[in-house]
Amino acid sequence: MINLSIDHKKVSVLEGATILEAANACGVKIPYLCNFSLLKPYGACRVCLVQVSGNPKLLAACTTPVAEGMQVTTASDEIHKARKFVVELLLSDHDCRCITCEKDGNCKLQRLAYEYGIDERRFEGETRNYQPDGNNPFLEYDHRKCILCGRCARVCDEVQAVGAVDFAGRGFCAKISTAFDKPLNCIFCGSCFHACPTGAINSKLARFKGRTADLAQAKSVCPFCGCGCNLTLHTKNQQLVKVTPQKGTIVNNGSLCVKGSFGYDFVNHKGRLTSPLIWEDGGFRGASWEEALSLVARKLGQLKQRYGADSIGGLSSAKCTDEDNYIFQKFMRACIGTNNVDHCARLCHASTVAGLATTFGSGAMTNSIAEVGGADVIFAIGSNTTDSHPIIGLQVLKAVRERGARLIVADPRKIRLTRYADVWLRQKPGTDVALLNGLMYVILHEGLEDKKFIAERTEGYEEYKKVVSDYPPDKVAAITGISEADIVKAARIYAEGKRASILYSMGITQHVAGTDNVKSVANLAMLTGNIGRESTGVNPLRGQNNVQGACDLGALPNVYPGYQKVVDAAARDKFEQAWGVKLPGEAGLTVVEMIKAAARGQIKGLYIMGENPMVSDPDLNKVKQALMGLDFLVVQDIFLTETAQLADVVLPAASFAERDGTYTNTERRVQRLYKAIDPPGAARLDWDIVCEVSRRLGYEMSYDSAAKIMDEIAGLTPIYGGMSYERLKGEGLQWPCPDKDHPGTKFLHKDKFSRGLGLFSPIKFKAPPEWPDAEYPFILTTGRLLFHFHTGSMTRRAKALDEHVPEGMVELNPQDAKRLGIADGEQVKVSSRRGEISIKAYVTDRVGPGVVFIPFHFAEAAANTLTIAELDPVAKIPELKVCAVAIQRGQ
Repeated sequence: MINLSIDHKKVSVLEGATILEAANACGVKIPYLCNFSLLKPYGACRVCLVQVSGNPKLLAACTTPVAEGMQVTTASDEIHKARKFVVELLLSDHDCRCITCEKDGNCKLQRLAYEYGIDERRFEGETRNYQPDGNNPFLEYDHRKCILCGRCARVCDEVQAVGAVDFAGRGFCAKISTAFDKPLNCIFCGSCFHACPTGAINSKLARFKGRTADLAQAKSVCPFCGCGCNLTLHTKNQQLVKVTPQKGTIVNNGSLCVKGSFGYDFVNHKGRLTSPLIWEDGGFRGASWEEALSLVARKLGQLKQRYGADSIGGLSSAKCTDEDNYIFQKFMRACIGTNNVDHCARLCHASTVAGLATTFGSGAMTNSIAEVGGADVIFAIGSNTTDSHPIIGLQVLKAVRERGARLIVADPRKIRLTRYADVWLRQKPGTDVALLNGLMYVILHEGLEDKKFIAERTEGYEEYKKVVSDYPPDKVAAITGISEADIVKAARIYAEGKRASILYSMGITQHVAGTDNVKSVANLAMLTGNIGRESTGVNPLRGQNNVQGACDLGALPNVYPGYQKVVDAAARDKFEQAWGVKLPGEAGLTVVEMIKAAARGQIKGLYIMGENPMVSDPDLNKVKQALMGLDFLVVQDIFLTETAQLADVVLPAASFAERDGTYTNTERRVQRLYKAIDPPGAARLDWDIVCEVSRRLGYEMSYDSAAKIMDEIAGLTPIYGGMSYERLKGEGLQWPCPDKDHPGTKFLHKDKFSRGLGLFSPIKFKAPPEWPDAEYPFILTTGRLLFHFHTGSMTRRAKALDEHVPEGMVELNPQDAKRLGIADGEQVKVSSRRGEISIKAYVTDRVGPGVVFIPFHFAEAAANTLTIAELDPVAKIPELKVCAVAIQRGQ
């Protein structure tokens, strides 16, 4: 610690701290413009000048390190005069038309001009006259308001690792620019906009809709991927005007991706459902809540009475809150009387829950997001992290760029992370088990395993070891297409790391071998002892904002909240006592099984809350046939989605901005979101709608707030046992949190696994159910884009996102394109044994020869028209990552 005084206040700070940081620590205010909490000290603006005893010059507080016994003065006539002079120089070349500036009232330069009493320009002369640049749907850059503080360029480089803009020109001609003044083409994360201290960078979506001082604010959590970024919602006149990141938070610390920054305006979309709809005489008509709810209750009641409770299925939602999901599964079990309840985790991470629960005893991310940045080896397999989980991607880039971490990337596509990888393992899609066994073969062959960890904390090792011994590098190279040298190199890098972290996502889970893939990843971590410690672990990155919470709260056919099994008599008795009814004792049907049962006539009615299987599920032609053949379909959503268009009744729900509640992110962190605006029209909260239906069916569920639902959750769910809305203020809590005094759990399996000993699993490679052949010669793999989310129901209605990426495309390797005579941008037909779509070709080396990629967000060119509905035998997850397709020119 270094001891010094600032304005006669004594303060102790860590060695290496700056004067500005020390001043902040003791509550002394020093003005600045170029300094930014996410960036390294820069010293460009010189507004933070201070006096240091014994030094004849004024020094920049933001770049001057503290020293023992230093005496600092932050306010004097000399300092005031110098700071004022700096501000006057900045104003001499600044567009001072504040009347129409978005930052008026929130501009740091304006605030300093007021503080130093500058009411007119002292230095007149020529000013820069660059025209505003807004050649993109997200941002407008006005050089006339730029003070060249460099915040935007530095945050783009230091934090986002993009470097899309930088200083250009010299002297009076200096400006912030793209290379050669080309149109801005970047990841559009909005970091430059959030960092700008003046009105030089503005969001086009928020322009002239209200300045910060005129807007109400509410804290919330991002409704897109599983990162769970903390947001501030800015609203006016019941409209969501803009979104900014919360600074200093654990999860995202002031950063957002393009969807978080610019994907929010779906909330205000004119297509929002505002009243219940009933299908009648070939079309939808508006209805009152009383009529709609009564019809839903009557139809479900009739089906239950005629065909039994198991003739009804329910799909809950990873986009809804913890409270919504708890109420929905309670409704299906206690009111309807069936365990036929599931949600889209079945389509993304069901294999994670099954695989990690078997091997470790808990099916969740073992470590925390921030810990990724502290790893010295990161193995990303089946995860396009920077696109699908951008904030976690920042942690990967931080570890590599700032700390020199080694990076292994296993992905069939050339994703952004491959630029930074020490080894890129470009495996043939569907060969992950062989690859992982090959890595473990090398580790065992070279004696790099953690023998002590294996002996003390695991079981099943010898049987597992026998299976792995059958996967030498030459055999694995033949299966995967990866060179033997790269397999050996990757194995050594991972095994030699002191803190090695595995990140994976749907690239390895959405397979018929998904559970096997997950167990293999767990084997690798246990083999090297990289579990139960900070910055290590097996870290599944959950796909949606609350897919973790929906699983936690029992929106699964085989478990109650907290993963308490429905076949366990003691668990069933506990919930029967709490809910006051007899509960079914057998596991229900999964998502895909319900659709198949509907096609057979076994499922007669479906209640779908916030899910869109007409885009998300495999083999969509059969999905549509099944849904159209139902006796009754009710869909509860915020838009008339592709699935809702097939419904008998549509119930309008509230969006994330219109409710109180909680989401549980991918690191098991339960966080609160707060209501910012009212739902449009007659739209209502999801849990409230379900309670109303339940009451009409004779099972009373009544809650006056989401907080009361959380209290019930805590009483029945041990991993949430210590949680309440009061305790969840601020940063939230990570489960397990068993009691009110527990601080939450940063990482799992510290001293022992949840199941006791970690279980090694002997896993053999099995080929996917469908390989290419002469008729269908390409492997199709599917996934996400940075600029869209899931089935597109929200992002396709976000103006800037949809304008920037308005349609889907099929990625095609240049060699294949040349052979087929297909030009970049040409419309092509992609077909499989299940259907065909028309889509534009994107000729790129992102995919290798013989492999094509299609994003699944676009209903008009739905990738899942082509995919196969074969299921993982354990997790019942469909094979969404490998199927055989053909490509032809023309439509």
